[in-house]
Order: sequence, then structure tokens, then C-alpha cells
Amino acid sequence: MLITNAHLISPGFEKQGASVVIEGGEILEVGERTGGDLDLAGKMLLPGFIDIHAHGAAGADVCDACPASLELIAQTKLKEGVTTWLPTTLTQPAEQLVKISKALREWAPTAPLNVPGMHLEGPFINAEQAGAQNPDFVRDPDVDELRELHQIFPVKILSLAPELPGASQLIREAMAMGIISSAAHTLADYQTLTEAIGYGLKQLTHFGNAMTGMHHRELGVVGAGLLEDCLKLEIIADGIHLAPEMLKLVFAKVPRDHIMLITDSISASWQPDGETTLGQLEVEVKNGEARLKSHGALAGSTLRYPHGLKRIHELTGEPLCDLVATTSWNQARALGLTKLGKIEPGYKADLIVLNRDFEIERSLLGGA
Repeated sequence: MLITNAHLISPGFEKQGASVVIEGGEILEVGERTGGDLDLAGKMLLPGFIDIHAHGAAGADVCDACPASLELIAQTKLKEGVTTWLPTTLTQPAEQLVKISKALREWAPTAPLNVPGMHLEGPFINAEQAGAQNPDFVRDPDVDELRELHQIFPVKILSLAPELPGASQLIREAMAMGIISSAAHTLADYQTLTEAIGYGLKQLTHFGNAMTGMHHRELGVVGAGLLEDCLKLEIIADGIHLAPEMLKLVFAKVPRDHIMLITDSISASWQPDGETTLGQLEVEVKNGEARLKSHGALAGSTLRYPHGLKRIHELTGEPLCDLVATTSWNQARALGLTKLGKIEPGYKADLIVLNRDFEIERSLLGGA
């Protein structure tokens, strides 16, 4: 395939009137050819988005433990330009997490996008910071449970509270298994968080939410995210989970290669306002904002991936070639996924076409 007349945007590189030659599912050449199979008429061509934290969409949830639900979510994610996805769980009973892992193992080989593994959010979290996670299923870190799930279907990210008994050992064991540990739903103070970094903690899950805030005498987890250069931050750029001013602060203080945009989308994504559930908890969605009916905690998001990028672009005024690493390249490097996240020869032809309103017009997976 020859793509022409593209506004090509790749990490650190931007080119108008660009062409891309695709052969065997990979990018063979980036240049300035004319003619070709697909004329983009100046529309933006970006690497496919990598959403490392998304629970559901279109009325379906990963925790349904059903291949049909997973397929519906994946097809919907493709419509928002996500070409690689980590299906994300919730705090659930052990037997339900096993069912989810088995459903993923059955479905993933024929998935319509890349599914290199799953994101296990909970159950090893602090019940006092459960947020929209179900506190009835919270439990202490269990290496055997993690190992069982990982053997069924690869766990790529484990979100946990590092202050829990046994958390340090679990972080070490997870690192030995090639699993990234990320602090989430936590009451950890700054010292505890930095100790967890020493054990192998690498990330902060949905930064700013369900974690200790920053005080002038105690930096907390939020302060650690702004200060510690070794941490990568998941950012939900819906303008709800983080105020616009906080988003500006994050992008002013945190290096671009440490930021990863996510959606944290739930089944209500791509759905009209109304009532739904999350982890067996009742949720109400108003004006696209999802909250638990019981106490009003934010319950994931209805964000569509390109809209988050658009918001950050408008808030910061930065060129997209400086921001686009936060949508794919940073995630690919963190997960050890090769040949993803850039538009360069030798990279996989996972590409998306965006119009000026940041709506997806086409998603290509391996050139198809």
C-alpha cells in the first residue's frame, strides 16, 4: 500500500505532504511520493494509540468474562484509533478473575487488535481508597494468585497499593515475572512510595485519583509523581479526573517520556447517559461523567482516546509531534513492545487517520 498526501506526525517528527509505503504489514519507506492507493488530502497520520487501561465500552465490560464482550470492546476501541489494548480488570473474587483470564486466553488469538496481555487493577488495593472498586473483594497481596492468573493469560501491569502487607514481596515477584507494578488506590505516604520504587514499582495508575495528595510537609503519591523521574504516569485527560490546571501542571513538570494517556473507559463509553454497573456497583452517567450512585466517587470514564489528545494539545499548545509519544511510543517502550509507536521504516503499520476535529477516519492494523 502507498499512502500519500499525509500530515505525518510521529514522536519528534512532523511532515506535511508525506507518503508511506507499507509492505508485509510494516512500514517500508517514508517519503514524498505521489499517486498511490490512499490519498489522505492532508489529514493527520499518527501511530495507532495504545490504551493500557480500559475496562469496557459500548455496554460491554472485561469483567463479563465473555469473548463476545471482549470483541465488542475491541471493535469499539478500533473506532477510536486504539490498535493495541490491555483489557483491564476490576477488584473481583478470585474465581471471577480466573474466568476473565481464561476468556482472554480464548479470545485474544483472533482479536481484531493487538492484545499483548491484561492490566490487573486490584484486588490488592487499600479498601479505604477503593473509589469505584468494590471493597467487598479487596484482599492482601497474594503471589500465588498473581502467578496463577499470569500463567493463564499474561499480566502486563499490576495496579496495587504498595503499603499493604506483602506488597513489597509481590512487587519483587511481579518484576521477576516481567510484570510492571503500578501504585493505585493507595494511602501510601512519600517514604512508602519511594521504598516501593526500590522494590521495582514503575508507574502510577490514573495519576491523581485514589492516591494520597500533596501537602507541603508530606509529598504523598501525587508529589512523588511530580518529583521522581523514574515513575511513569497514567493520565486521564477528560478534564474531570484531573482539572485542566492540573493537566497543565503535569505537562509543565513531568518529562514527556514519563506520561502515558489512558481512557480508563467503562461500559458506558460510546453509550448515552443513564445507569449502568461497574464491578457490581451501581453507576450513574450524567453529561458523560460516570459516578457511583452510593457515594459519588468517579467510576472510570467515558472518554474516547483521541479526545484526550485533543484536550492536551489545546491546553498546552505544544506541537503534536511532541505530544504523540504519550499516546503510543511511551506505552510501547514500557511494555517492551517492539516496532510500535513510531512511523518509521521497520515499524509495524499500525496507523490511524485523524481529521482536524480529532475524529478517527481510518484505523490500520499491520496495514490492513
